Amino acid sequence: MAKRRWSGVLFASAVLFAAPASEARANSGTFTMEQVLAYPFVPELQAAKGADAIAFVRVLKGVRNVWLANGPAFRPRQVTRYSSDDGQELTQLTFSPDGKHLVYVRGGDHDANWEAKLPPDPDSATTEPKVAIWSAQLSGGSPLKVAEGDAPAISSRGQLAYLKDNQVWTAPLAGKGKPRRLFFDRGDDRALAWSPDGAKLAFVSDRDGDHSFIGIYDLKSGTLTYLAPSTDFDDYPVWSPDGSRIAFARRPGAGGAPKPLLKQTPVPFSIWVADIASGQANRIWQSPDTLLGSFPETAGEVNLNWASGDRLVFLADLDNWPHLYSLPASGGEPLLLTPGSFMVEHVAMSRDRKSVIYDANTGASQDDHDRRHLFQVPVDAPHPVELSRGTGLEWAPVAASGTDVAFVSAGAAAPPSVSVIGVDGQGLRDLRPGTVPPEFPETALIAPRAVDFKAPDGWTIHGQLFDNGSGTRKPGIIFVHGGPPRQMLLGWHYMDYYSNSYAVNQYLANHGYVVLSVNYRLGIGYGHAFHHPDHAGPAGAAEYQDVLAGAKYLQALGDVDPGKIGIWGGSYGGYLTAMGVARNSEIFKAGVDLHGVHDWSSFIEMRLEKRPKRYEEGDIKEALKVAFDSSPIASMDGWRSPVLLIQGDDDRNVSFSQTIDLARRIEDRKVPFEQFVIPNEIHGFLRWQSWLAADTKSAGFFGRTLPAQ
Repeated sequence: MAKRRWSGVLFASAVLFAAPASEARANSGTFTMEQVLAYPFVPELQAAKGADAIAFVRVLKGVRNVWLANGPAFRPRQVTRYSSDDGQELTQLTFSPDGKHLVYVRGGDHDANWEAKLPPDPDSATTEPKVAIWSAQLSGGSPLKVAEGDAPAISSRGQLAYLKDNQVWTAPLAGKGKPRRLFFDRGDDRALAWSPDGAKLAFVSDRDGDHSFIGIYDLKSGTLTYLAPSTDFDDYPVWSPDGSRIAFARRPGAGGAPKPLLKQTPVPFSIWVADIASGQANRIWQSPDTLLGSFPETAGEVNLNWASGDRLVFLADLDNWPHLYSLPASGGEPLLLTPGSFMVEHVAMSRDRKSVIYDANTGASQDDHDRRHLFQVPVDAPHPVELSRGTGLEWAPVAASGTDVAFVSAGAAAPPSVSVIGVDGQGLRDLRPGTVPPEFPETALIAPRAVDFKAPDGWTIHGQLFDNGSGTRKPGIIFVHGGPPRQMLLGWHYMDYYSNSYAVNQYLANHGYVVLSVNYRLGIGYGHAFHHPDHAGPAGAAEYQDVLAGAKYLQALGDVDPGKIGIWGGSYGGYLTAMGVARNSEIFKAGVDLHGVHDWSSFIEMRLEKRPKRYEEGDIKEALKVAFDSSPIASMDGWRSPVLLIQGDDDRNVSFSQTIDLARRIEDRKVPFEQFVIPNEIHGFLRWQSWLAADTKSAGFFGRTLPAQ
């Protein structure tokens, strides 16, 4: 294991920070942080299209491996044999259409806001890591390295295409032979999609950051064409089953008069269908020019799919909720397939394309708005049928066969694992047995309780309360998620970052704290208006009132000591943590801020740097002032509470300079603080040891500043 270096800067009395007894109190629960972090996790699940097989990645204590399960029994077997917590991702599982090969990508950071010149090296390896494509024959044998690259796509003819330096390359699946660039395109290429016959490759060509084209490369003629090129952003190409047409989504290109920075404006989109032979395209549907008609921003975004009956299925927020719609490929009025007050999230097509399988935060059980369950709906009728129900959580469905659906399931205690169920909702099979380490304290975990409370402006805010019910007055902790388009759930989360948060909240509850996880406005799961509120973030920080309301709700609980409230969170949650201790140190007596944003005005300036210089300024000056006033650094004079700052210095989502700047400002005011910096780690830590160290540090900090009895 690579050594981790950190430095602590603090201005406090020895009594507050150095007493060994307080450390002991922080570790008086029934399990350790290392034990509760020993949960297995499934970050990716995919299904073959031409065979009854699924593949998934399983992560345990930072060791990532690819597993395969063949139908009809779907007994999992391990494909790779990686054995170290080296922080190298395994992503983008891709079956060949015939189901004989499986490729995957090892390395990289696939959740970054911006690219870096070098791949992540969180293990501080002395050899530069590479992002590479590996191939495994499903009949057996060890995986082979095919080429350095990313984003693989395999044609029905068995040809591999992938991306390298934003260009399209190809290489033999067997790993023998020299990789070569398939063609040159002036743009930055992505979203590779082979035609059904494997003769043509569609892709998105991003041009200069202000428009994009759908390109088609013809292997036989070696020619490159673009479908209905325009000044817009074209994206999400989907082939018709016969390969004669492509559907895609279009949004307005960058340009025009400056948009207000302090006011929401619509981002309309349209769906187009292009004829491959002529290159001509027709718009078959246009969203309304309203906020609800804006391009969707939940998982998969537009989720465009070509269904049976020559229909197109897509997702939109037209009725205030992310829902599935379908319409004829020739055009017409969209049909709402999933009516109701809930969010459709992860979407997959059935094998015969006659139905859509999805998860949503609805169901027959109380508080299902904070869970996920599986459903199936025909592509031509609004008649959803539930496939799962209860107090568990089910997400990320894929069509494992013509009669089976594979998905990831979890509970309040049971960690994520892969399961299979029939398309009729019968025959549930859990592929979990034998994968949970014996030290994992599953039986000691508690079921969080759904709670609601009111913000000062009348909004209803949702949360999950972790309380072991001991009856004694305990310190309270507010947890705020990042994103912010996220939703914490009544159980383990489908994102590894938030499963870690869930484990830490369980640990804190087990060690004498009452924890309230606040699903503040800007989050998903409660409708478009909740997801897109006015005056939020750099435009006014309206969501902070939800966090403060959560703290006051916590203070009013009978078993909480109202004078001992802490707050913690990462990324956007780190921002809200810093806001709490800066604006309301009289309430928040301590905070743990992981890689938070501390100065919104610097983000506005970075956005402006990418825009062309214009005479028109719009509301830039006002927006910069509001952004600064909406930042923690604007309230430094009121900051009195101690804080722990945590960040990796290779963060590609929030600049490390945000934490450097805040540390100097806190230092200047002689406010007690500590810092824990992990060299070479990224935003969502890639190594389990990094999470263990950061989480242990966080719990120890609360144990010293807000000791539980």
